[in-house]
Amino acid sequence: MTLEILTPDKTLFEGEATSVTLPGTLGFFEILNNHAPIISTLEDGKVTVRGGSAKEDTFFIKGGVVEASHNKVVILAEGVLQK
Repeated sequence: MTLEILTPDKTLFEGEATSVTLPGTLGFFEILNNHAPIISTLEDGKVTVRGGSAKEDTFFIKGGVVEASHNKVVILAEGVLQK
């Protein structure tokens, strides 16, 4: 699936992913390839992106929203939290 992680300032990630784990309002959830369409709000927390070759990227976001449809996932984050 295609994944974009955007903030008002910059693009954090743009590329292919096999799964993404997100900090939803009611807890963490995962979006996989061929996921049903969804729009959800996000809390402050960790976003984990997994690629095909066991590659894993981690981002810490300040809230936002996610939309997934037709194997395209767009995360609009309010900002990035410092570790």
